[in-house]
Amino acid sequence: MKTKIFVALDVETATQAMEIVNDLQGLPIGFKVGKQLFTATGPQLVKDIVASGAELFLDLKYHDIPNTVAKAGIEAAKLGATVFNVHATGGLTMMETTVKALHDKYKTPPLAIAVTVLTSMAEEDLQQIGITISPEQQVRRLAKLAQQAGMDGVVASAKEIKAIREECGDDFVIITPGIRPASSAKDDQKRVVTPSQAISDGATALVIGRPITQAKNRREACEAILQEIKSQ
Repeated sequence: MKTKIFVALDVETATQAMEIVNDLQGLPIGFKVGKQLFTATGPQLVKDIVASGAELFLDLKYHDIPNTVAKAGIEAAKLGATVFNVHATGGLTMMETTVKALHDKYKTPPLAIAVTVLTSMAEEDLQQIGITISPEQQVRRLAKLAQQAGMDGVVASAKEIKAIREECGDDFVIITPGIRPASSAKDDQKRVVTPSQAISDGATALVIGRPITQAKNRREACEAILQEIKSQ
């Protein structure tokens, strides 16, 4: 994975998504397709973005029985995804089965990444679902479990990057959402940091949506963030 920024295509239609892709054509970035857009447009949009030459993060957060998730991972690979993800809370066996299926079928499979704690969740949100430890403790636990399963890395808030590095070392991939330039609104994210801070702290790649996609000039906004992280 060469990309340092995945632009989140959190829009409703393929036309809107490809408008963003075309606006940012040629920049050293990738794109993230999540549940909303994938449900609306299906796999063809993923193929079209991959065909444009961009790296693609298929953000569908698979969470099911091991065999089902493993087969979904194979399908993500067939679409040309560079990265796809599963929920680490699906457990060790689910992740191990997925990793094995990918490596049995592909010499160079896509990166399999585990979601730890969603960046929209704070400590009180975890308590509501029966998790009584802090977000950082839960992230540490799930990151270590994902590494044990053979996953390539995790999705986690930048506020937990240093903790993950302590648990899993420097080669473990960390993809960080909840990134907001200092001038941007937090929107519905609760645990956020700036792009330069996230890269400095050890993030492998960043997911950035609205600060780019809703900017008056998307290309200028994206170039400014790329410049911000270039020196890190």
